[in-house]
Amino acid sequence: MPGAARRVLIVANLDKDDSGSLSREMRLRLESRGAEVDLFAFSGAPGEAPEPRGYDLAVSLGGDGTVLYTARAAVAAGVPVLPFNLGRLGFIAGFQRGEWESAIDGWLSGLLVPSPRAMLEIRACRGGRGEESYLALNDGVVSGQGIAKVIGLEVRVSGTSLGTYRSDGVIVATPTGSTAYSLAAGGPVLHPEMDAMILNPICPFTLWNRPLVVPGSERIEVEIERGKRTGFMLTVDGQETVPLAPGDRVCFSRAAERVRIYSPPSRSFYEVLRTKLSWSGGPDA
Repeated sequence: MPGAARRVLIVANLDKDDSGSLSREMRLRLESRGAEVDLFAFSGAPGEAPEPRGYDLAVSLGGDGTVLYTARAAVAAGVPVLPFNLGRLGFIAGFQRGEWESAIDGWLSGLLVPSPRAMLEIRACRGGRGEESYLALNDGVVSGQGIAKVIGLEVRVSGTSLGTYRSDGVIVATPTGSTAYSLAAGGPVLHPEMDAMILNPICPFTLWNRPLVVPGSERIEVEIERGKRTGFMLTVDGQETVPLAPGDRVCFSRAAERVRIYSPPSRSFYEVLRTKLSWSGGPDA
């Protein structure tokens, strides 16, 4: 609420230009307005995220990868994320460096409205090695280890088999993740607030394996074909990797929690698409 005391966590990726100086400027401005501010700065792999419980806002300074990292930490505590793009593309990190003062003031004044984003709950059932659970804002990928290894994956949607996908792997993406790896693999673009999931094979061996959009209420299961000696892995948001073995199952479903992410009110998702993907409509498009 405007005027109330607030706690803010700033997550700064020091590998991005200006993140160190910008985090200090933000901290001073927030503290001058009565907020309590903590800073978590990292270089390289960030390691374990700080516990965000008790904060009113998590500020992400970096690129989309920093937003993914921050969102996975913030969602369980119900903390919204205010992301600033200091990287290259920046689909999720919607605010630019030069907009930080107006964005901070807008949040302090209660003028910014967050966008609710669905996340994936990913469960890796690893035979007798137990079950592990992960959250993803963009996607989960089941693939072979090594270069260009065609693997067999039995895919089911809410218990109905879609057959065995022979490909380099499969991507299961959220609408937010539709503009990430899935898009590069030929998948569709979805509005980030849709309630849906994308099932997208990577370089399928047969042309009938096409990207599929399913309702967010569905459950997608991917089982690794038995009898193969190659290595397999699950990749979560491109940042966490989990080794898998033949016979292991990976289950994807909509997470119970949605993460709230602020974006510039002056730019719609479609404008961002046109700008970031260079949809000029001219002869150089």
